[in-house]
This record gives sequence, structure tokens and C-alpha cells, in this order.
Amino acid sequence: MDLALLRTFVTVHRAGSFTRAAALLGLSQPAVTSQIRTLERQLGRPLFLRQARGVTPTTIGDELAHKAAPHLDALVEIAERGLDDESSLRTLHLAGPPEFTAERALPALTELTGDDGQGFALRASFGTAEETLEGLAAGHHDLAISTARPRGALLTATPLCDEEHVLVAAPRWVERIDGDALRLKGAPALENLPVVEVHESLPFVSRYWASVFDSRPAASGTVIVPDLRAVLACAASGAGLAVLPRYLCAAALGDGTVAALHDPVVPPLRTYFLVVRTGTLAMPHIARAHEWLLRAATSWW
Repeated sequence: MDLALLRTFVTVHRAGSFTRAAALLGLSQPAVTSQIRTLERQLGRPLFLRQARGVTPTTIGDELAHKAAPHLDALVEIAERGLDDESSLRTLHLAGPPEFTAERALPALTELTGDDGQGFALRASFGTAEETLEGLAAGHHDLAISTARPRGALLTATPLCDEEHVLVAAPRWVERIDGDALRLKGAPALENLPVVEVHESLPFVSRYWASVFDSRPAASGTVIVPDLRAVLACAASGAGLAVLPRYLCAAALGDGTVAALHDPVVPPLRTYFLVVRTGTLAMPHIARAHEWLLRAATSWW
């Protein structure tokens, strides 16, 4: 059986689409379709059911993928190790949310960019969870950090860490809030405070209100700025309350630049996932970065 046909088949199986598989393989969609038809003729069985949006593997298709994929991944690993040029560094393309990637992931990974013979060059890009996962699926990135768990077989996600969200404001706002009223009334005690957020939809404040107060925020955003570091700066200057990851505002809480407005029994958490295209952990530089970040994350909280 032609290994090129099997490689195309496994890529389509993981991608769930001839179009996406073609982009990953650097082939045209007709070429991918032709290869799959050739393989189906050789096996005498259909491997995929064509649908309006992508393809679904048949039982035979799932069985073949289960048997063939690990061996193809092993061959990729052999090829990657054999072709490594010790005189030049491999390049790792990382994508993720700007604040977390800048504050956590990049400082950890720069330790692996040395010239010890196992290092790599590093290229980073920022984006939303949707943009990051789409870019990873399309082959633009090697490794992604996302707050959304991807679906399907093309991408493989591993929980990286949880972040705690904290409701904060400048000390002058804390002094105006009746702590007893906040404990008794919850969200209504905060309705008259201005809000600093990353988007008009108030994603962080809404998530906090839903988790802690079982309600929706009544206020609209007073200051909207698309970077959590800028949100922290605005909140510290007195622009209003904000919900921030604890890792990002820990120093400001420590020196009194901002103060916590609320101390819930169970603070809201958000999970980060480390995501790769299925099978690419066979590549040494991706596997090393993946393992390194998982190890580093154990000391982040």
C-alpha cells in the first residue's frame, strides 16, 4: 500500500475535511480527493461519507486510521530526527492570548532557545482562541495556547493550568463600597461602579457575575481596551472595577495599587489548554516545548 496515500488518508481523517487536509499537505483539493478514491478502490471499501460540511469516516475508515496513524507518526519522528541539521536551529511557531503568552509562556520557552544543540528559534503570534486554533489547524503554528478545548481529531489538547479571576479596583473605589452590603446583596451593591473591560460584551465581568453572583452585570463598559495589561493600568488609575487573572494583578494587589473587591468562597477559574496538531508531537522541537511548558506550569500558581 502506498505510504503517500495513507498519509493523505490519515490527514483527512484528522482534519475531517478534504479542503483542510489539502492545505495541511500542500496539495490541491482534487489531488486529495483523487488519492482517497484510489485508496478506496484498492481496499474495495468506502473510507469516508461525504457531507455538506466535510467528511465523516466509515467504520472501516476509523479502523484503518487507528492502525495506520501511530506508524505514520513514528515514521515522521524518524525522518525529523534524521534530517535535523545540528548547525541550524529548528523554528517553533507559538500562538496564544497576548497577556498569558507574554507573561507566562514566552519567559519559560526562551530558556530553550540556547545553542546547546537541542534549542530552537522561537516565533510568537497573538490572537483569540478561535483565531489561534484556526491558525494551528491550517498549519500556521506548531503549538497553541487556548482557553477553548478544540473539537475533532485534527487537534489534540492537554490541560495546561487554571487561572483564578479576581474582582479588583483602585483603593478609592473599595472605600466607597459597603462590604456588608456586598456580602448580603452581591452584584446589586456594585451596579453603580464603572467597568473596565477588553470588549463591549464584558466577557470577564460577565463570567465572574455568572459564576459568583448567578446573575448578569447591569453596568456597561466605561473603558474598553483590548489588552488585560491595559485593563489593569486603567483600573489602577481609578477608571473602575475590573476582573483580572490573579497572575496578572498579583503584584498590584501586593503593593496596594489595586485591591480585591470581593473574596468568593469558590473563585472563578478558567482553564488553558496546550494544543498541537495530532501527530506533530513526533517532532522533537515541538515535543520538547510541549513538555517544558507542562512542567513550567506546575509552578505558576
